[in-house]
Amino acid sequence: MSASANQVVRRILSSHPKKSISDPTLAPAGVFLLIYNKSGEYCVLLNKRTQQVEHHKGEISFPGGSKDPEDETLLQTALRETHEEMGVLPEHVELLGELDDVPTTTSFLINTYVGAIPYPYEFRPSDIEVAEVLEVPIHHLMDSDNKRDEVRVSDGLPVNSPVYSYRGHLVYGATARILERFVELLRSAPEEEVLWTKTQPSP
Repeated sequence: MSASANQVVRRILSSHPKKSISDPTLAPAGVFLLIYNKSGEYCVLLNKRTQQVEHHKGEISFPGGSKDPEDETLLQTALRETHEEMGVLPEHVELLGELDDVPTTTSFLINTYVGAIPYPYEFRPSDIEVAEVLEVPIHHLMDSDNKRDEVRVSDGLPVNSPVYSYRGHLVYGATARILERFVELLRSAPEEEVLWTKTQPSP
């Protein structure tokens, strides 16, 4: 994304401090919601997980994973995992802020960092972890035609959950809830600053 767009996203996130969850029964995890300007379209980087990974096989997710003992912080976890999964170097990530903590049905607590990377970027997805790279335009996520709410059962209770569709893929679970919050925050920007909904020239 361009510097001006980065500033808008950073300001939005700083105006909405993250809501933290403290639950020692959940395993801490860190992921990155990465955004960038691809040929005038601002995109979010996602990937489809392979059948070889331990958790969430075949699902659409952000690059990231559970905290390792050598990780001093969850930011280090998110940067390390993003490099391992997608080949994105930590020094190429501009940190813009954080989103609310999100628990998963598989007993993880996701800490989501929002960052920007330059583009074009030579992604190097892991053959073991990544089956497909998805570059989803933000305006696609903001289009209500591409989102629906489904009722899923969690702990025996019905829960409304967002589901996004993109090129034959369905994004659900924690990833969809994180995207829903991100889109909600983007909608709070004044119309003249909503650069991600317009076709912009590449910087």
